[in-house]
Amino acid sequence: MSVFTLSQAEREKHLLPQLAELTAHHRENSEGYERILSSLGIARDASFASIADLPWLPVRMFKTHDLRSIPESEIFKTLTSSGTTGAGASRIYLDKDAAGAQTKQLGATLQEVLGGERLPMLMVDTIGIIKNRRSFSARGAGVLGMANFGRKHTYVLDENDQPDVEAVKTFLATYGDKPFLIFGFTFMVWQYLYEVAREHELDLSNGILIHSGGWKKLIDRAVDNTEFRRRFKEDTGLTRIHNYYGMIEQIGTVFLEGPSGNSLYCPDFADVVIRNPETWEEQPVGEPGVIEVVSTLPRSYPGHVLLTEDLGVYNGIDDGDWPGKHFSVMGRLPKAEARGCSDTFQGAAA
Repeated sequence: MSVFTLSQAEREKHLLPQLAELTAHHRENSEGYERILSSLGIARDASFASIADLPWLPVRMFKTHDLRSIPESEIFKTLTSSGTTGAGASRIYLDKDAAGAQTKQLGATLQEVLGGERLPMLMVDTIGIIKNRRSFSARGAGVLGMANFGRKHTYVLDENDQPDVEAVKTFLATYGDKPFLIFGFTFMVWQYLYEVAREHELDLSNGILIHSGGWKKLIDRAVDNTEFRRRFKEDTGLTRIHNYYGMIEQIGTVFLEGPSGNSLYCPDFADVVIRNPETWEEQPVGEPGVIEVVSTLPRSYPGHVLLTEDLGVYNGIDDGDWPGKHFSVMGRLPKAEARGCSDTFQGAAA
């Protein structure tokens, strides 16, 4: 069953009551969250006219504060983000229900492009990244989370982080004549799969690539999303390519690139708000702003409405491959601005 079905009006109607209920749930169960909202003057019985009216937390708060809505005894898994320099790492607490829900909804989202069966899978990483099962890095969590959707996993890199060309050739000889799944972080996919496939003339035409993780290193090489797709198609035959946008602070929710490329879409349990960085009002289509991500999944910690440190832009609403808003990520906010977004809150949460 598709999770890309709701028009924007239907999404508002469907998600707003659930998100308002989540806000109340987190106020009730997370002392830190309650303190923040109270100090911002948001009454406990406040009502919200739209998703964009809901109070948001800067994503950076999870680097500086321990925020959870479950007792310590119920913590089933703790996820940590890749901490940016000096900012520490986010800690995200999941109970058993939350861990199950995020896996299920990630699966439902990816099923849109993968179909119902588990496909043989090329992992553009090294098996070493998933060795510690109890506490993962963001990259390890991403790799492990995606591994669930494939079978017969083959890692493209050996233990020394060097491309294992023979392993890839063996995988393609065995499984390459039918659909197979490829997963990796964007820069690694380019460096270790595209460049190796081009050099060795490997045929990836039956592959479905799911990738994520920022373009900064590739922009330095003059490769943007359009060029990435074009070169893969021309040099390896790979055309089914889906970038996604997501973060460990909203684990299980991914915004998936549509089949025609260059736009990210919200699954039915999520939404996005692009805000003007000076007025905080919602931006119209075509006007860049700060990305806020919204999801009904986070129940064990107050991560349901998060202001990111990324810039984005709406490309359209209800006029793309799938219904709802579709958008692009344009890169990180300059450091000072990102800090400014969250400084407003630091006093409140102290």
